[in-house]
Amino acid sequence: MADQAHEVVTWQSTSPGILAVTLQRPPANALGIPLLDGLHLAMDAAEKAGDVKVMVISSANPGFFAAGADIKHLSSIDAQSFTAYGDKMREVNDRLAASPWISIAAIDGVALGGGLELAMACTLRVAGPNGRFGLPEVKLGLIPGAGGTQRLPRLVGRGRALDIMLTARQVPADEAYRIGLVDRLTDGDVVAAANEFADQLVGPSLPAQLSVVRTVDAAFDLPLEQGARYEVEQIQALFEDGEAAEGIRAFVDKRKPQFR
Repeated sequence: MADQAHEVVTWQSTSPGILAVTLQRPPANALGIPLLDGLHLAMDAAEKAGDVKVMVISSANPGFFAAGADIKHLSSIDAQSFTAYGDKMREVNDRLAASPWISIAAIDGVALGGGLELAMACTLRVAGPNGRFGLPEVKLGLIPGAGGTQRLPRLVGRGRALDIMLTARQVPADEAYRIGLVDRLTDGDVVAAANEFADQLVGPSLPAQLSVVRTVDAAFDLPLEQGARYEVEQIQALFEDGEAAEGIRAFVDKRKPQFR
């Protein structure tokens, strides 16, 4: 199984601080067990390296980012195995969302069902002109089960999320950008655009960036007063652990900061 995982998910450092992860399970990157295991292995590698600030996830299969759950696998399993499979998908997405680096999904093809849930678990999303997005599980008599019903409304709002999920329609890239499902839109090569985005992200303080992500996410879960207190806790922690001190000293000294 480990050999299969290495075959369908590969990774390499493309420049200091950036790890490129490529999905390559033809034809559509269906999220079978080998691909899910491969994503875990890629995250293991990033943690072991210890210097990854940005992870860019893309597809080697034209026309597809990831088409969703492995339907053939679902058609041959019982209820207990279905639960285990869903748990495995959620484990990958939750681990990615909580990872100690910024993640970017580079999408220039179909991202449906579990594929869109994987993309939404990333910190940010970049789309090319051929990007198509959807959560069509109601066509199978199911609902999104790997975070889709929770992450999509946080990105696009309740009404738009219901529109997308209840109709099972595919959202084109320009609409996805307009409603906030993707963060950047390019007419060119989506991997190049994602890498350019990553280059912009590797310079600032990673602890501060992750603190921004945590604090912004808290805005969706906490009342304003509690969220403001959490913001204070985060900025105080950055000052106390030396990250802010280095940034301030570097600014005063007119030099590049040496962030962790």
